[in-house]
Amino acid sequence: MAETSKDRGAHRVTRTVVDSEDEGRRLDNHLLRVCKGVPKSHVYRIIRSGEVRLNGKRAAASDRIRAGDLLRIPPVRLAQGQAEIVAGAEIRADLPIVHEDEALLVVDKPAGLAVHGGSGVNFGVIEALRRQRPQARFLELAHRLDRDTSGLLIVARKRSALTVLHGMFRESGGAQGIDKRYLLLVRGRWMDPLRKVRLPLVKYRDAAGERRVRVAPDGKASHTVFRLLARWEHCSLLEAELRTGRTHQIRVHCAHLGFPIAGDEKYGDFEWNRSLSKAGLRRMFLHAWKIRLLHPVSGEALELTARLPAALRGFLDCLSTKETAEYGQAL
Repeated sequence: MAETSKDRGAHRVTRTVVDSEDEGRRLDNHLLRVCKGVPKSHVYRIIRSGEVRLNGKRAAASDRIRAGDLLRIPPVRLAQGQAEIVAGAEIRADLPIVHEDEALLVVDKPAGLAVHGGSGVNFGVIEALRRQRPQARFLELAHRLDRDTSGLLIVARKRSALTVLHGMFRESGGAQGIDKRYLLLVRGRWMDPLRKVRLPLVKYRDAAGERRVRVAPDGKASHTVFRLLARWEHCSLLEAELRTGRTHQIRVHCAHLGFPIAGDEKYGDFEWNRSLSKAGLRRMFLHAWKIRLLHPVSGEALELTARLPAALRGFLDCLSTKETAEYGQAL
């Protein structure tokens, strides 16, 4: 649990425990990723001044962090309008619930919110739910979504349900699996109405210690089915069906094919992202919008949907006012 001390009301000291996802990353690169919206010069200043503490001690920008390290981040002022999650903002306790019964609940996760604490943040969806439901005996994530991806996230309320759900996610795309669909906007004119992509993926770390994924012959089998929904002169709206559930699978498949996802800061087209931000799109356009599964207890068919968030719908509306879709139409 993080300790916090108030500074000018809204800004607080943040203490987080480094998790395995950030193992081996340089301290400065970790802070630059965590403190989005904070000037780079300010990040290096708080490191040099000793305001950042690693396991209670001063640290150098080049120090490598390890899983289990305790990191203290002083109050920082983010750019106006930037979501202040890492810098001490209170986690929202009114997460939208799409479905709930005795075995599971399904959340419509906002973009910018981690699914759990530890990846450079104090709290995530699961901590928020446990705070919201202190009487709940069991609440565990059945799967994960990237922090910058919005949409449907399943949480088990019983261990027996969690075991069944884990098995169903391993069988995604099969008769007994879970059918997961995402909506995404990519750069370029996607031509195929239906395209099955089978490209093996492998995890690795870049020179800065950042964990990444790439297509490689020796990677794990990865299968995504893309369907074209709408196409404009410079971008396309797709639906992606996950047949496997590899880390960053949709993002890496799209980037490898030459169709990076709008707003993707890890694998995307950074120049295009800057122009999109000026046009009003300030997040990644990737949303988990539909899940079909057999209920882990009753066995009944369950289909759940979460419509596009207002920011993404608004961007599509703006796009459609400037040019007419030559294929299909925006949602």
